[in-house]
Amino acid sequence: MLFAQVPLFPEQASTGASRVDGLFFFLLGIGGFFSILIAVLIVVFAVKYRRRPSNLATPRITSAVLPELVWTGIPAIIAAVLFVWGAKLYFFVARPPDNASEIYVVGKQWMWKLQHPEGQREINQLHVPVGRPVKLILTSEDVIHDFFVPEFRTHVDVVPGRFVESWFQATKPGQYHLFCSQYCGTNHSGMVGTVDVLEPEEYRRWLTSHAEGSLALEGRKLFLQYQCVSCHSANSNARAPVLEGLYNQRVALEGGGSVIADETYLRESIVRPDAKIVLGWRPIMPSFQGQLSEEELVKLIAYIKALGPGQTPPRIDSAKQPVAKPEASAGAAAAPNAAAPNDTNGKTESQK
Repeated sequence: MLFAQVPLFPEQASTGASRVDGLFFFLLGIGGFFSILIAVLIVVFAVKYRRRPSNLATPRITSAVLPELVWTGIPAIIAAVLFVWGAKLYFFVARPPDNASEIYVVGKQWMWKLQHPEGQREINQLHVPVGRPVKLILTSEDVIHDFFVPEFRTHVDVVPGRFVESWFQATKPGQYHLFCSQYCGTNHSGMVGTVDVLEPEEYRRWLTSHAEGSLALEGRKLFLQYQCVSCHSANSNARAPVLEGLYNQRVALEGGGSVIADETYLRESIVRPDAKIVLGWRPIMPSFQGQLSEEELVKLIAYIKALGPGQTPPRIDSAKQPVAKPEASAGAAAAPNAAAPNDTNGKTESQK
């Protein structure tokens, strides 16, 4: 009775869990069957074809078509079944439903930071409603992490410098474990959390009680703070591509080719604007590598995703006017240093 209370497998608490378990148990059964079969055949053949006296030589077999067809055909059929089954499961996991709620996840040593589109922010804890698909958009601030919820069979590498996606739909209210399953440093074992699955009405109450500024609103503040609008003005004075309705659209690039403007492309265009130059625009944007945290990048990307036709804000010059005219000598020395921040902030357009 020592192990009576130890579950052999995590419970199935998502729509994808039973699909993953079905393939897993099929692979386990096939592997176990053939392991036993091969072990038995080794023993049988070792006894039957053991070394005999020289006058009892084993007869020479020149053709065995039927056994060859059997041991070739059956594994080929099993392999084909596994391929089709695995491909269907992969496409199910890799394609979130269109109506899925988006949640941004940033992994860092040694915590999970989660941000809801309505503005709710959590650390090492995620609240989701039961029966509604949830799409996770994940990135890492430092090293490779791995977002793992055993009960949902959700397991995805979180890589620095890019966004990856995963999704689940919880089927049972309750609290479930959240782990980092990729060794990420000395406190890796402490990078744990919980996923709280709530009934729809309880989830709405939680959203209301934890309401903050939305991600898009926070991103708009950054968009104005860094004067991105000075170039991405969406009018005749624009010096950079229009961002309105850009998300998930195909963008033509200099030198031929094109790219879909997804989260990874938008992030790259902010931190490495010269990596992919939009056709018809000059590469004048400075890099924001190291100037924006991953959380700030998430906010900016959320704002760009939400930006619709005619929603680009007007340019606002937030620079304060000098109180008094500076002395000539002091002004001459200070002018180059004073102009540098404005020059930088005035060229923050993203080559999208």
